[in-house]
Amino acid sequence: MAVIVELTVPADAFELGQILRVEGATKITLETMVPLGGRPIPFVRVHNGTRNAFEETVRDHPTVTELTLVNSHDGERLYALDWDSSGASLLQTILGLGGVLLSATGTTDTWSLELRFPTHDALSEFQEYYIDQNIQVSIKHIYNPTKPDAGPWFGLSPTQRETLIHAVESGYYSLPREISTQELADAFDVSDQAITERLRRGISALVQNTLLVDPEQD
Repeated sequence: MAVIVELTVPADAFELGQILRVEGATKITLETMVPLGGRPIPFVRVHNGTRNAFEETVRDHPTVTELTLVNSHDGERLYALDWDSSGASLLQTILGLGGVLLSATGTTDTWSLELRFPTHDALSEFQEYYIDQNIQVSIKHIYNPTKPDAGPWFGLSPTQRETLIHAVESGYYSLPREISTQELADAFDVSDQAITERLRRGISALVQNTLLVDPEQD
């Protein structure tokens, strides 16, 4: 059965922490990782950072091919990072064991990661790796939150996941609501009925694969 682990790792022990170096109160959030040509391309959001210093530091890293500013809004910037991830590393070990990086947030000193491994044995192999490498990993939580066949995103399709994330980040579920159903539909070039159905199916999948899981199955 799949297992999810939440942990923290020193920034200098994690390759994205080595590349995306920040200072002060700057925080980095990994938005998603898109596999292109066999290489994971991270989209990262930078909060409260100094643009010029950050971009210069990242582009100077020897593994970085390109850093592209995707958009900027209200003091936050979204970048696409093209880099050479082929070297032996913490992330490559995770991916090699069938792990999925569900979320990652970094600061000056540490990165908080949420990882999903296909089995407890894979997680044990990962633990053996970082112990052998003398990486100071702090485990926060380990749990089996979903049905075994739910997939890495709790049963959501990529489209459902993207829509739900955009809806939450845009304030669709805020009180008062900050974006209308039609505006949300326009963002995905579909009808308001289609977007409502997509949200309904996505929420249903989340509930069925998390809240309705029989604890005895874990």
